Amino acid sequence: MEASSLPIDSCSKEHQKIYRDWFNIADSDRDGRVTGNDGTKFFAMSKLSRQELKQIWAIADSKRQGYLGLKEFIVAMQLISWAQAGHEITFDILKSSVDLENIGLPAMEGVDALAAKKDFATNGVHDINGSNHHQVPASAKWFTSKSSKKIPPSAVTSVVDGLKRLYIEKLKPLESTYRFNDFVSPSLTNSDFDAKPMVMLLGQYSTGKTTFIKHLLQCDYPGAHIGPEPTTDRFVVVMSGPDERSIPGNTIAVQADLPFGGLTTFGGAFLSKFECSQMPHPLLDQITFVDTPGVLSGEKQRTQRSYDFTGVISWFAAKCDLILLLFDPHKLDISDEFKRVISCLRGNDDKIRVVLNKAHQVDTQQLMRVYGALMWSLGKVLNTPEVVRVYIGSFNDKQINEADDPLGQDLFEKEQDDLLKDLLDIPRKACDRRINEFVKRARAAKINAYIVSHLKKEMPSMMGKAKAQQRLIDNLQDEFAKVQREYHLPPGDFPSVEHYREVLNNYNIDKFEKLKPKLVQAVDDMLGYEIPELLKNFRNPYE
Repeated sequence: MEASSLPIDSCSKEHQKIYRDWFNIADSDRDGRVTGNDGTKFFAMSKLSRQELKQIWAIADSKRQGYLGLKEFIVAMQLISWAQAGHEITFDILKSSVDLENIGLPAMEGVDALAAKKDFATNGVHDINGSNHHQVPASAKWFTSKSSKKIPPSAVTSVVDGLKRLYIEKLKPLESTYRFNDFVSPSLTNSDFDAKPMVMLLGQYSTGKTTFIKHLLQCDYPGAHIGPEPTTDRFVVVMSGPDERSIPGNTIAVQADLPFGGLTTFGGAFLSKFECSQMPHPLLDQITFVDTPGVLSGEKQRTQRSYDFTGVISWFAAKCDLILLLFDPHKLDISDEFKRVISCLRGNDDKIRVVLNKAHQVDTQQLMRVYGALMWSLGKVLNTPEVVRVYIGSFNDKQINEADDPLGQDLFEKEQDDLLKDLLDIPRKACDRRINEFVKRARAAKINAYIVSHLKKEMPSMMGKAKAQQRLIDNLQDEFAKVQREYHLPPGDFPSVEHYREVLNNYNIDKFEKLKPKLVQAVDDMLGYEIPELLKNFRNPYE
């Protein structure tokens, strides 16, 4: 369980009000966040040991964001009170049944004197989510500002803020100069950094993708259709919202606070097959699910799709934190389209998990054979020497008859627990994943800059430009090899030759920019010095 999802409502209203006032005292710059410096000063009033406070901060900031919102601050205060009562603080406290309602206020020496000095009547009041009603986070304005002024380091109050600043100042100039958004991925927006972790479900029709989401939520969600035929004919994003409703794709794609603006590049044909399903749910406060249309077999299905199906999957794969490939025991064949879908996940292998669903439909001996056949099929498609993690189970709400298959029941329960653990671990790792994706993007932007500038360099200055461009496009594989040798780059980091060839046909290579070493050096400095420094500044302040 995440610290921010602990039952804060069990804290009495009277205590909540006091904690809000204390939060306002600790939050010296009034931005709705208690950072390491603020926290260490305020927590020192508890007179607990450094080791105890280190553990308390680690539990409260379980997502490793580098700051505490109001929810996390209240958790920290309750843990301080628990420690002052003589209890040991461990991560197991989140799983134990501690009676939070009856935990008294912690003893914070000198807090009353500080409260008397500060007058909060003129300031914005923080809500339970730690936001300030009178204040938009400063980082949201960085992406809309026309000014080229640098963002002051003091404006950065979290790891994600730091990544936003580095993106705008260091990485975006390189991306814009060498058309990274046309060749690889659209430019990032504020909502891309602030989005909740996403889990995408892929599989052939009727493998139980929609039922799987229903099973996790323990309820229906708007727009869920289930049946033996291909029922989900669109991409459905299931996310948290104030009420139950479905929002059409064109509307979601233009909402600045949602990270789906980049999908407009796939056109209206795709957006008409895209929708967002919103509902209030504690799990959706932590994770967003992406349900996809069943992958069908046959060449006809590929040619009759009115949008770039694998392109959309690839776009979501880059944004997602986990990709679940669902199979059922009677549909183990991997069709041509499914092969293309799996191959477009290249570069995201660490996110892939395989789920052998509906396993209750076969007995134990058959299940063993099915598992072997599945691994054999996957071995031909997933080009990796490592064995992919496969979860076996029946992820639906039907009860399995234990008398019929006691071994299956025990196995399914253990596998389901492992998968749920994997899913619930996602929010805790979301910040680390964001850094990982940012570094991957920076490397891809550098390689794109080298490729584009190399092609420009190979163009003649006067005559025969059209022929030279065609020759470069035809021999693109060789040009990639030249770039690789010149800059000593790993071959596995290079993008798809076919994709670049397709994009280059729409451009005049002569109009591309020459290599600007200063822009590349800025990204190298960012990767070598500034990101490590950022992580050091926002780690646990007691380390």
